[in-house]
Amino acid sequence: MFELFFAALQNIFTDPFLITLAVVGVFFGTVMGAIPGISSTMTLAILLPVSFHMDPETAMVFLMAVFSSSVFGGSISAILMNIPGTPGAIVTQLDGYPMAKKGQGGYALTYALISSTVGGLIGLLLLMLLAPMVIKASMNFRSPEFAMAAIFGLTMLAYSSPGSTFRGIVVGAIGILLGMIGFDAMTDVLRFDYGTVFLQNGIHLVPLSVGLFGLSEILKNFTSIKDKDQQLPKIEKLIPPFNKIMSLWKSILRGSIFGTFIGAIPAAGSAIAVAIAYAQEMKLSKNPENFGKGEIKGIAAPEAANNACVGGALIPMMTLGIPGDTMTAILMAALLLHGLQPGPFLFQNNPGFVSYVYSSLFVAILFTLIFGLIMIKFIVKLLNSPKKIVYISIIVLCISGSFAIRNLISDVYVMIFFGLVGYIFFLAKLPPAPLAFGLILGPVLEENLRRSLIISRGSWSIFLERPGSLFLIIFCLVVLLWPYFKKIKESYNTKTVENS
Repeated sequence: MFELFFAALQNIFTDPFLITLAVVGVFFGTVMGAIPGISSTMTLAILLPVSFHMDPETAMVFLMAVFSSSVFGGSISAILMNIPGTPGAIVTQLDGYPMAKKGQGGYALTYALISSTVGGLIGLLLLMLLAPMVIKASMNFRSPEFAMAAIFGLTMLAYSSPGSTFRGIVVGAIGILLGMIGFDAMTDVLRFDYGTVFLQNGIHLVPLSVGLFGLSEILKNFTSIKDKDQQLPKIEKLIPPFNKIMSLWKSILRGSIFGTFIGAIPAAGSAIAVAIAYAQEMKLSKNPENFGKGEIKGIAAPEAANNACVGGALIPMMTLGIPGDTMTAILMAALLLHGLQPGPFLFQNNPGFVSYVYSSLFVAILFTLIFGLIMIKFIVKLLNSPKKIVYISIIVLCISGSFAIRNLISDVYVMIFFGLVGYIFFLAKLPPAPLAFGLILGPVLEENLRRSLIISRGSWSIFLERPGSLFLIIFCLVVLLWPYFKKIKESYNTKTVENS
């Protein structure tokens, strides 16, 4: 694998077009990630159509550049404006913004950039080391295991979604139903088309994602635009003392490990990883009272965890075909559009492409480091520009990108419809991510569930007879019932205290 990795890396660095594409991806990813309200998921969804006419390897170079750089971009607005550009930067603002108010915003951004770079590299290394192990284990998977793995992914997403687990399950179930629209893969019978031609091919993931994560965010931001621009702190010195940077190596290492392994849990997401990394640094610090007042370790650990999540989230997506988070769900859509099915056989049938994914991520991390500091002053000017102009430009990208998928106006209608659905979900406090995950994992679940029942002649015991599927069933039950166990325990403790 490492030989193929270095060969792919050589191909990228010797191709001027790929280098230019990576630079362009880093530029757009960093800029859009820095704009409050435009998440990494939204950035990927909007720019995904650009890759449609590229070959799979070239598309990965561009998309990985956008993916990795947008993660760092979110920390820029978090530090300078106290508004996280991405969910993973929500903790960075706690110590980054106080540093910016002290006139050390440049230092804070450099700490964030270096931590992101090291975290991203450690995440990539662990991805390359752990993926073959997961592949080896998953080669023993059959239809029952794949069916339960899909349920496992949806269960974890429902559990980690904001609000109640029940709401996450309901939204995920709706996503599964959406995945059933169109021709049945096994019987070729039309389902849920309601007599309309454009539903016969099913709901396409890309317009749904652009609407759900892109247009809906713009609608939310339009309702909260303020006419008065926020005065950003001035950026003066960017390079902090070398000994200060070196003093952060333990925090960066801890954050990177947390980020990779938490990111590898389907649906856990970077927000959970950065929160745990920050809490751990406070716990280990000799001066925990300094956190929230400009403590550099409070920037380094979460930012390392944030970017390490990129490599971690790619582990289940690449090896099992289960997205690690909403961003890898968009990347999974890109692979499917190019005729590549994520999972164990991707490594067997397309090892060269897998090595391109690894090398593209390495190039993205490297270029984000190089161009990140160069672009900061430009991004500050952009953040001071009128927000309405930026948002209208993004709406145009949403429409043109949705149409470019298959040159169908119906895809634009789908995008607009799910943009409104996403906004309604926001008002109703429903998590939107399970809808997209359900659309992706629904067909996987249905196909493998039906195949398992055909093999067992209708007996559900097949899921209990195989150790892998039985383990996943038990794990899903524990995750779903855990909140109720906690409530029972809390009520028992309360009664015990009252009786005593």
